[in-house]
Amino acid sequence: MQYTLTDRDALIVVDVQNDFCSGGALPVPNGEAVASVVNEYIDRFVSAGAVVCATRDWHPRNHSSFEAEGGVWPKHCVQGTEGAEILGAVHLPESALIVDKGTEREVEGYSGFEGTTLERELRKRRVERVFVCGLATDYCVKHTVLDALKGGFDAVLLLDASRGIDLKEGDVESAVLEMSGAGAALAMVDDIA
Repeated sequence: MQYTLTDRDALIVVDVQNDFCSGGALPVPNGEAVASVVNEYIDRFVSAGAVVCATRDWHPRNHSSFEAEGGVWPKHCVQGTEGAEILGAVHLPESALIVDKGTEREVEGYSGFEGTTLERELRKRRVERVFVCGLATDYCVKHTVLDALKGGFDAVLLLDASRGIDLKEGDVESAVLEMSGAGAALAMVDDIA
């Protein structure tokens, strides 16, 4: 399917942060490889006058998801650290909306919509359809897509600009099936006009 972008569309780039790329605290395999494709999408959305958003994990030092606090993940994306910064290879426009998530100790923050202003900001900009990509397909990307659908947005998963962890083999495939089963469309850069 071909998509023609308008100012009612938004690109949501999920958590393409240093800690989720090679050398980071919680690297997604080949995570940094999404940057060049994400930049292609950004160029197309900016040209169409569409909204560009980026989410980032922005955890307190004692976040409940960290192993030291009884969680399952190594310490990552701690507020104000280099690991929490968006990967420098991603060329966000100055107008990009940056949304921090997981900012409270007990809030997991997998979804860009969980405990954030993202939905309010998208509504303010009259957005009806969101295109979601980033890291990781089977966690934060999945939860962001599912919450977008629950919020009444049309949602499109950008497969070529997303990478997963695949903690258990098949997790990424299952996540894609779950998203499409919930009503998300699937697309690649060549589908976006």
